[in-house]
Amino acid sequence: MQVSFVTGNSGKFAEAEKILKEFGVNISYQNPQVNEIRSDSLEEIASASAREAHAGLGQPLFVEDSGLFIPLLDGFPGPYSAWVFRKLGNRGILRLASGKPAKFRACIAYTDGEAVHAFMGSVKGKISDQSRGTGGFGYDPIFIPEKFPGIRHSGEKTFAESPGMKFALSHRKRALEKLGKFLQESRKY
Repeated sequence: MQVSFVTGNSGKFAEAEKILKEFGVNISYQNPQVNEIRSDSLEEIASASAREAHAGLGQPLFVEDSGLFIPLLDGFPGPYSAWVFRKLGNRGILRLASGKPAKFRACIAYTDGEAVHAFMGSVKGKISDQSRGTGGFGYDPIFIPEKFPGIRHSGEKTFAESPGMKFALSHRKRALEKLGKFLQESRKY
């Protein structure tokens, strides 16, 4: 069975395709128009989008919603990260929270039409003092993950400076691995 990833972001698709292949899951790219609800919960947003996408496509699929959460700003921008990125960009976040703790969180919502299953992933770190690197997308040039044993450059470089490190530590990867295990165990693919 083919599982579709509903996304408008080709970078996210490439990351998901690589990760899920490790679990024997093949995915296809779908980009239907899906309305995103307003909520302070990534899980509510992703689950609602998955249900709407399934109603239109009628096939097993998953969607992803993620955000940058900054405790100093009471979790802002959180689920509003894409909108804030378009309005303030990395320069605006640097002015608000340079050097402060932050966390990337992702929620993958999968449905086969019967139920929606949500899988969370996160990685802690901090906002850098300046934008660095050209890899990745979004907030990657200003996010430095905390130090992880055995992961080169963690605690030092931004995700944009070290795409290999980002791939190893990604919040999205952690959520996708949970989805991959679920699909293997339930044989839903």
